[in-house]
Amino acid sequence: MVSVEEIKMKYPGVDAWQMGDSPELASELADLIKKGIKTASCGSFASYQQEESAPRIGSYSIILDGQNVPVCVIRLVSMRLVRFCDVTEAFARKEGEGDLSLEYWQKEHQRFFTREGHFSEDMELIAEEFEVVEML
Repeated sequence: MVSVEEIKMKYPGVDAWQMGDSPELASELADLIKKGIKTASCGSFASYQQEESAPRIGSYSIILDGQNVPVCVIRLVSMRLVRFCDVTEAFARKEGEGDLSLEYWQKEHQRFFTREGHFSEDMELIAEEFEVVEML
């Protein structure tokens, strides 16, 4: 198994992180990326503003599973600011979760953002699309 440090030598400046807010969810989402089902993600704009090194288009990330094992390297190909209430069925499908419907996306993301500390229908999100550049 390749270590995060070895991967960082190949992709200088890369960050390693888990998606989701629990080890179980991190493993589930990493698996969806590995299968090519999940090609997008989002986070609250407020959270992005608090990050020291916010991602930017073209940047690479090492995706970790729930046990902090590197699964793949992704490259951010697009970012846009969108309100929760304006997320489309197409974007929900790219997120790859549940039955791929907008209704499922809305229900699960409302739950996620509420756990994170803030949810409103008009909250601003950073909607990201990415591509897998290396499976680990």
